[in-house]
Amino acid sequence: MPGTGPGGRISQADLDSYIASGGSVAAAATTGLQKKPATEDIKVIGLRRTIAMRMQDAKRRIPHFSYVEEIDVTDLEEFRAKINARFGKARGKLTLLPFLAKAMINALPDYPQINARFHDDDGFVRRYEGVHLGIATQTPTGLVVPVIKHAEALTLWECAVEVARLAAAAREGKATRDELSGSTISITSLGVLGGVATTPVINYPEVAIIGVNKMLERPMVKNGTVVIRKMMNLSSSFDHRVVDGWDAAEFVQRIRAQLETPAMLFVE
Repeated sequence: MPGTGPGGRISQADLDSYIASGGSVAAAATTGLQKKPATEDIKVIGLRRTIAMRMQDAKRRIPHFSYVEEIDVTDLEEFRAKINARFGKARGKLTLLPFLAKAMINALPDYPQINARFHDDDGFVRRYEGVHLGIATQTPTGLVVPVIKHAEALTLWECAVEVARLAAAAREGKATRDELSGSTISITSLGVLGGVATTPVINYPEVAIIGVNKMLERPMVKNGTVVIRKMMNLSSSFDHRVVDGWDAAEFVQRIRAQLETPAMLFVE
C-alpha cells in the first residue's frame, strides 16, 4: 500500500481507504501486496479474428485424432552438420525442416488420401499429386500459413530458401494472398518451445498436419546399452473422416524411417 504522507509515509487516511476497499492491514504491513482490480477488454478484429474463426471452424467441422511418435534424429543431426560444414557458406545452412519436408514428400504418393483437401460442403475429397506445403508461421499479428507450392520439385536448399523467404514475408505482412492459400498438408513447429507433445489443429480444409516438438538429448537403450541420443517427437493430427488411424500411423512411421536413416531420404 503506497503512502500519501510526507516522504511516502502511510497516513491514517491511507489505512482507512485501504480497509474500506477490502484490503488487509496485516497483509499489507507484512507483504506490501495489493489487489489489482483493473480489467481490459480487447476487441478481436482483423487478422486475429480471422484466425480465431478459422480455428473454431476447423475444430467444429473436423473430427481430429492425433498420433505422437518419437524419432531418433542423432544420425540426421550429424549428417546435417556435415552438409552445412561442406556447403553452408555457398548454399546456405539447412535446418531440420527441409529434411522433414523431403521425408513427407517421399511418403505421400503411397498415402494420397493424406495429401488432400476435404470439401465437406460439396461432399468430395480432392487429392493432389503435387505437394503444396503449408508452414505455420507465428507473426506479430497472429498465426498464418504461407505455402511452398510444388515442394516436390525443390531441392533441400531450394526448400530452405522458400521457407525463409515466405516466413519473412509473412512476419513483415508482405505475403501475397496466393502465398497464403492453397496448401494441401501443413507443418507446424514451436521450435525450442515445442514441448514434449502437442495436438495441432488441422488447417481446414486440409486433412493432416505434422507437428514438430523440440529436440532433446535423452538416455536410450540401443543394442542392450544405454546411450545418449537426440530424440524428437512428431505430434500429428488427421481428419478421421478421410484418414484411418492405421494409415496415419504407417505414414508417420514412413517419415520416421527416413529421418532415422538419412540415406533413405535419397533412395527412389
